[in-house]
Amino acid sequence: QVQLVESGGGLVQTGASLRLSCAASGQTFSNSMAWFRQALGKEREFVATIYRAGVNVAYGDSVKGRFTISRDKAKNTVSLQMDSLKPEDTAIYYCAVDPEGRYGVYRRQTDYMTWGHGTQVTVSS
Repeated sequence: QVQLVESGGGLVQTGASLRLSCAASGQTFSNSMAWFRQALGKEREFVATIYRAGVNVAYGDSVKGRFTISRDKAKNTVSLQMDSLKPEDTAIYYCAVDPEGRYGVYRRQTDYMTWGHGTQVTVSS
């Protein structure tokens, strides 16, 4: 059973950058991995996904052009570089993996079976 642990969250000001990291305990390179986020009182929202080292990369409309997803095969991690942060980016950010290893772009929560516990990102105005 793969386990995921997110890190890198924190409190920053508008316009700042943060880099989130998700470490996987098992081999996940052949699986799609994704970041979702959930703000207080709102539904969980798709942020970004990546298959293998850069195939099938996709972003949610609200983060496109500001966030970049990447993964390191050797370290078995997936990262989310977040630039030009806005107060509306404030949320708990979750890492997730599709255990079936399917090829494609997957944006729904139900496509991902294993989740981390999340890391809090707070952007002050």
